[in-house]
Amino acid sequence: LQWAGSFSHSEWGDWRGIWLERPAPVSTLSLLNDSSSSSLFERRWPDQCVRCAVVGNGGILRGSKQGRAIDSHQFVIRVNGAITKHFEEDVGTKTSFYGFITNTMKNSLNFYRKDGFTKRVRYIFIPSNERDYVMMSAAIQGLTVTSGHDKGDWYQHFKMLHPDFITFVTQRLLDHYYLLLTLMTLYMPSTGALMLLTALHICDQVSAYGFITKNFADFSDHYCDAVMLPLRFYANHDMQMESWLWEVLHARKVMSLYKRTKVK
Repeated sequence: LQWAGSFSHSEWGDWRGIWLERPAPVSTLSLLNDSSSSSLFERRWPDQCVRCAVVGNGGILRGSKQGRAIDSHQFVIRVNGAITKHFEEDVGTKTSFYGFITNTMKNSLNFYRKDGFTKRVRYIFIPSNERDYVMMSAAIQGLTVTSGHDKGDWYQHFKMLHPDFITFVTQRLLDHYYLLLTLMTLYMPSTGALMLLTALHICDQVSAYGFITKNFADFSDHYCDAVMLPLRFYANHDMQMESWLWEVLHARKVMSLYKRTKVK
């Protein structure tokens, strides 16, 4: 994670121009000065086996009855809409962390608030621009955001992924040919992929629910869809490459990927 202890001018030499011209990242990280900011959680004892569930929003979860299994994990990480109301039997009720980039969180609050999504969860920021640091600073100080598109919002309970980790995931695990083209600024691993790979780095056992599988066409785009909708692919993510990685990690028993066949 990114916090005050992870900042140094030598480490961030490549970003020096940004730091000097835009003070928000520096001032925000200086507020993350507690050692707890360096990790998502603390183990109760050194040999504790930490089990984490990462829950996506795939339609494969509708009718799955996996809610109890999901809630049995010590930590549950959700992304995007994170709707649980009316879908408890399939997706559970427990939320330990909510992973997001600013836009996905804003969209979730705008479109899913009526479905039970609230701000009363702990958030994991995925930084992509100065806007994220401004919001983090406001959250730490218990203030509303005072400028920009998010003026008036209030947030709390935040952690922040380290840009080095995001770069590692992007360039080594989910490398896309866009990175070699002028479209490199467009591509980024999906929020679900970043949260799942975060869990794989910090948890001892990881289970993935609601992620894309080989038979994705058998299910709706999201488990909360009122009618069957096909999975949509966007240029800024490579969901099929991510799906291939999940299948490989599942086959090698690095994690457990929830799969099922379509019920006729």
